[in-house]
Amino acid sequence: MIQDLLLRFIAVYGYIGLFFALVFGIIGLPLPDELLMMFSGFLVSKGELRYATTVLVSLSGSMIGMSLSFWIGYRYGMPVLQKHGRKIHLTPEKLEKAERWFRRFGKWTVTFGYFFPGIRHVTALFAGISKWSYGTFLLYALPGALIWVFTFIPLGIHLQEDWRTVAEIVRKFTWGIVIVVVVLTLVGWRIQRRLKKRSVG
Repeated sequence: MIQDLLLRFIAVYGYIGLFFALVFGIIGLPLPDELLMMFSGFLVSKGELRYATTVLVSLSGSMIGMSLSFWIGYRYGMPVLQKHGRKIHLTPEKLEKAERWFRRFGKWTVTFGYFFPGIRHVTALFAGISKWSYGTFLLYALPGALIWVFTFIPLGIHLQEDWRTVAEIVRKFTWGIVIVVVVLTLVGWRIQRRLKKRSVG
């Protein structure tokens, strides 16, 4: 199972393993990043990793991965992603879903996309496709990385042996938030359309 292989990779190679797992996870490989962060926190609680170094490596890995995604999108654009996206697990369905989110929520999708599996991997790509300046991209991506790292690493430290159970709950709960947000957005959009029709009529 990919999760077990990944965790074994981190346990063996430490900071280097954590760094590269995050870099390749952010650009689209199906790696469980929340689980990875909480596992890193668990290793900190056991004294196998140091907290400050783990935070620094996690921030570096996630931001470099996001930056790679940004420049791929900036340089090659949507046609190449549609043609070759499956090679990095970016199916047309994922691209379409992420594009809808990006159009509706704009720049904040880059910040909070970290917390939504299937979304965070492609928000940076769409920022690049949209030809943002790299400075603007960093302005929105870095706060998301900070919130994400300082949420899940301390959570893993606190939970210790229970980190895996809670990680699965967090994963399911996150998708619940996604569903609620989508439903509320659709309801708000329909109400807005009705109000516009009434004002025009």
